[in-house]
Formats: sequence, structure tokens, C-alpha cells
Amino acid sequence: MPVNPELQGRTFPPAEPYLVGREKVREFSRAVFATNPINLDPEAARAAGYADVVAPPTFAVVVQERTLAQLLADPESGIDFSRVVHGDQRFTSTRPIVAGDLLTATLTVASVKSLGGHSIVTAESAITDADGAHVVTAVSTLVVRGDE
Repeated sequence: MPVNPELQGRTFPPAEPYLVGREKVREFSRAVFATNPINLDPEAARAAGYADVVAPPTFAVVVQERTLAQLLADPESGIDFSRVVHGDQRFTSTRPIVAGDLLTATLTVASVKSLGGHSIVTAESAITDADGAHVVTAVSTLVVRGDE
């Protein structure tokens, strides 16, 4: 079953809010080899003007994953996860993610294209804080391989 082209423009309901934990930020920072003290040390982060440790920019993918799960689980999408290859990832931030943030992500399917029997799905997840202010938009491009 090919990817449903009617997905384009669809906005999914907001995912369950995600409370950013200090240890999750520190674990992620170590995993991506972030060496800035504000990513690991709460005192260094506070000295730099933040309430707690600051997540590396790519941490937004942790929050975005919940929205991508909605898309991939939707039986009307026509997306077979076993055929998905991650094509691209981008982030546009208004401010850094900080431990203690309560973040909510909402996914919109920006485009669905066909290319040589394959489908390319671009999904944008707008991530906001507890006050509804924009924090980051995470954009993923998924390539769904066609039948072989």
C-alpha cells in the first residue's frame, strides 16, 4: 500500500506533554558527546542564566518522536515502518530546551511526494512550552521505500 497522499496538510492532535528531566538531558548530552558544562552541570547552567541544565539542540528529537509515533501508527497513512529510512532532520529553535520544561509537540505533515516508486514524507513537529510559547520546530524527512 503506498503512502496516502491525503496526509499532506494533516495536523495530528498534540502529543502528551513531555517533562524534560535533568538526568535525561545529561544522558543525551553524554551520548552526543556534548562537552559544554551547561549541558551537564546545573551550577554552570545557572551561572549562564538558565534555570537548569540545557539540552543540546538535537534533544528536540526526543520530544518529536512522540508525534512521529502518531503518524507511523495511523493505519490510514499507508506507511510501513519496516520500509522507512530517515532522510533528513532539521531544527529551528526560538530558545534552548532546559530541564524542567514541560513541552508539547504537534505534528503537521508538510508534504508527501513520490519519487521513483518511493514516497518522501516531510513532517514538522512544533514544540511549545507550558505557556504555549514556541521552543523549537523539528522537521523530519522520511523516505518510504516502494515495493521491490
